[in-house]
Amino acid sequence: MISSSHLIVPLVSFILFIIFLFKWYSNPSSKALKRLPPSPPKLPLIGNLHQLGLFPHRSLHALSKRYGPLMLLHLGSVPALIVSSADAACEIMKNQDLIFSNRPKLSVIDKVIYGSKDIAFAPYGEYWRQVRSICVLHLLSNKRVQSFRRIREEEMSLMIEKIRHSSSSSINLSNILVTLTNDIISRVALGRKYSDGEAEGSTKFELMLKELAELLGTFNPGDYIPRLNWIKRVTGFEARVEKLARRFDEFFEGVVEEHRNRKKGETNLKDSSHEADLVDILLEAQRENMAVSPIENDTIKAVIFDIFAAGTDTIYTSLEWTMAELLRHPKTMEKLQNEVRQIAGSKLDITEDDLEKLSYLKAVMKESLRLHPPLPLLLPRESTQDSSISGYDIARGTRVLINSWAIGRDPLVWENPNDFQPERFLNTEMDFRGLNFEYIPFGAGRRGCPGITFAIAVDELALAKLILNFDFALPFGLTEKDFDMSEAPGNTITKKFPLVVTISPPS
Repeated sequence: MISSSHLIVPLVSFILFIIFLFKWYSNPSSKALKRLPPSPPKLPLIGNLHQLGLFPHRSLHALSKRYGPLMLLHLGSVPALIVSSADAACEIMKNQDLIFSNRPKLSVIDKVIYGSKDIAFAPYGEYWRQVRSICVLHLLSNKRVQSFRRIREEEMSLMIEKIRHSSSSSINLSNILVTLTNDIISRVALGRKYSDGEAEGSTKFELMLKELAELLGTFNPGDYIPRLNWIKRVTGFEARVEKLARRFDEFFEGVVEEHRNRKKGETNLKDSSHEADLVDILLEAQRENMAVSPIENDTIKAVIFDIFAAGTDTIYTSLEWTMAELLRHPKTMEKLQNEVRQIAGSKLDITEDDLEKLSYLKAVMKESLRLHPPLPLLLPRESTQDSSISGYDIARGTRVLINSWAIGRDPLVWENPNDFQPERFLNTEMDFRGLNFEYIPFGAGRRGCPGITFAIAVDELALAKLILNFDFALPFGLTEKDFDMSEAPGNTITKKFPLVVTISPPS
């Protein structure tokens, strides 16, 4: 006979095992996911980080051809869902947009933008909704964009005169486009220019923007492998980020204080001649919302930072790639010239009123954005709960990268996807405002770019004025086939080599 004392240990063990199984099955967060998306083999510690390369959008596109349009990678300890099809993008940015509307914390951005208090990187929630609402209503509405029309047209006229009076027939068009966008955004956001030494601190500001781009393009192991977070302190990376954050804060603090002082002066002197810029508008919103929902100073500075960071790069790179494609396709260039010059007619100028008549110009711009979206992987998203996409289980906290570049070149959607053919957009309602998921250069859904109207207004008018006033050609001895279209590495994809062109009066 077995004594009861000998049965106690196995009985207790069995009961504990049953309790463990019950809790495991009843807790969704601890269940093993049933079906994960296909995933390439990973290495210990670094996972699939080594497969990203200098141009992640291209590397991920190549991997998606092997593993499918939904692919799970492990970037160190960070699970990342790579999306490379319109259907999957629609599922994330429309059908399950709420679940995938969060942003992951990125160390450099979080430090520089006051703990991500801006629009682009703020965590999804009430704070983000309030800030975005203020920006959409007060800063980026159609009415507000139109109010800055005079600034756009003035700066573009200055650009044309600068090119016209160039001492050489060969110009660096990339530099000219960078200056144009910086000057427009500086005047719109801050009320004055911060280029060419026209304002105190202009050189410092330009250098800060360049350093930020360099830091964002620097790989920080701690962002993906927490146990290696110490490396940034040893290499000095952390110190550089903190120093840059202080410099940006000092600059924007000075701008905000300058606007406050000017407002006081205008109140005392009854001077209303100054046109309101974005800082003025945000300060006014701050005063109006003091009792209801206070807007902090850090929020104002973070939003202005967004306007610069998002606006400058996306606008000028779109123009740069569009002009590069036109130089490679002289027949397309000629067709665009004919349209623009016909609409201009005897007045010899193009204004924003004429843009709606320029259907081919709009098609050229759309085709350029299809092939060269400024942010090819858009901005990363993060899932806030477990979900299912196309039969695959996606865990809460998964980072999501949507490859807009790959989707825009999908042969299942686009005929001859790698060819520059603006005609494909002439007889279609397809647009870039987030309703057509096979074409999402500005993203879609709640976290889509709110500044599309402003960016396109600048791009289209600048392109029209350039095409109207000059004939462009490649430098002497260079053919279309020889023209280098290589990309420079970075979050925003620019040309590797500046766009140097030969100009002449229109024929």
